[in-house]
Amino acid sequence: MTTPFDKFSEAMRQLPLVAILRGLTPPEALAVGDAIVGAGFRLLEVPLNSPQPLESIARLHERFPAALVGAGTVLDARQVREVHAAGGELIVSPNFDVEVIAEAKRLGLVVLPGVMTPTEAFGALAAGATGLKLFPAELATPAVVKALLAVLPPGTPLMPVGGITPHNMGDWRAAGAAGFGIGSALYKPGKSATAVREAAMEFVAAFHGSVRS
Repeated sequence: MTTPFDKFSEAMRQLPLVAILRGLTPPEALAVGDAIVGAGFRLLEVPLNSPQPLESIARLHERFPAALVGAGTVLDARQVREVHAAGGELIVSPNFDVEVIAEAKRLGLVVLPGVMTPTEAFGALAAGATGLKLFPAELATPAVVKALLAVLPPGTPLMPVGGITPHNMGDWRAAGAAGFGIGSALYKPGKSATAVREAAMEFVAAFHGSVRS
């Protein structure tokens, strides 16, 4: 049986890019999902401040069983349970919340809390976080990633989110970033599935061509 952690580990080996589909609606979920998964993405996040996010998550999970599909902007334990009930296996938060991590861990879900400081990072790992989302990356630099990784446990997945483009990805990777969350540069409301696929392929090409740490 393939677990959410198996899916996460495989995606981190192959293409550790999280597609952040903020604003996605259920009617367009499958077309956009086809575009992104077809380009190679296996990590799909629908933020809970999107229209009917649980319905989109359910549709994506059913359509792409090999992908790790879940929610972003998860702020409390109740939301974790709702995402799980919809078939979601990935919990992403903008902040570090002990209860969110604990509930995700209890349900066997991959959980990536948002952190910015060493205190938050170590607290999140102690609480059981699968990996760490460096957010917002616009407030950080690749040097921050390097400094954090110098003190965090070896192998900690640290993934910058915010302002990541195909053009700046190399600097972050050279500093040791394990992967990235990709938002509006990949998808935003009103963007066609064709345009999303083109953007996804550009990110995939940039990732494979960027400097490996």
